[in-house]
Amino acid sequence: MIRLLSSLLLVALASGSDQPSYNPSSRVVNGEDAEPNSWPWQALLQYKASGGWSFTCGGTLIGCCWVMTAAHCVVSGGTYRVVLGEHDRSVTSGHEQTITVEKVFVHPQYDDNDVSKGYDIALLKLSECANKTDEVKPAPLPPPGYILPHGTECYVTGWGRLSTGGQLPSKLQQGLLPVVDYEHCSQRDWWGSTVKETMVCAGGYEVSSCNGDSGGPLNCPGVNCKWEVNGIVSFGSARGCNTEKKPSVFTRVSAYIDWIEEKPLVSARMWCFIEWIEKITGIDFS
Repeated sequence: MIRLLSSLLLVALASGSDQPSYNPSSRVVNGEDAEPNSWPWQALLQYKASGGWSFTCGGTLIGCCWVMTAAHCVVSGGTYRVVLGEHDRSVTSGHEQTITVEKVFVHPQYDDNDVSKGYDIALLKLSECANKTDEVKPAPLPPPGYILPHGTECYVTGWGRLSTGGQLPSKLQQGLLPVVDYEHCSQRDWWGSTVKETMVCAGGYEVSSCNGDSGGPLNCPGVNCKWEVNGIVSFGSARGCNTEKKPSVFTRVSAYIDWIEEKPLVSARMWCFIEWIEKITGIDFS
């Protein structure tokens, strides 16, 4: 199978086929509705409580049976499920796929008592694999070690609060967050030593992630694909979601590619190429 994929990949590359295009809405102000299912890898994470299932975090589908989220979004012994293909939490569109989580893998070096140490990443193995549709597709990931250039325009997406202490929206939100490189973000009057090189800073005073966005993706222009998920929403300022010189901080996905690929899943970086192959050959590899 791998040999066949490699051969077909060469054909796809030679053909010059267009990459899959998931275009965000032209409205890029924080708190604006995303176009329905324009980010088909966006996951909604729920936990089971006495009153039923409750929303807790976001996540990213990175393989048909795997979702990536923040380690601080899950607790030992908790029962979780993900909703894929979701847009408006208040209605059922028919595109949703709700799947329970079979097993949670938290990075072994994560310290729940100090998120700023880093390693804020977890993988959720689903009890059954998602069906790949126009509304549900795994996210391409960046190459190992890739560093986003300063000023790269990325989008954070999630159902987090619209303002500090504000309401949770029913519709998926997106906000444009320019990347702030480590040299700037680690300055003493910014995040200082709190931010690590295994993190990504993005956004500014006007636009940021907020409570409830945790675990969700930072979607950036890709190296191999049109869009790649370069970050996982990790933390922000205790003074509020929109705080000057305290951009949103994300786990840098490219620092953990080796750990992600230890799990038995098709390399997330290959999904865009597989889609090219499927388009050209008509073969469904899902």
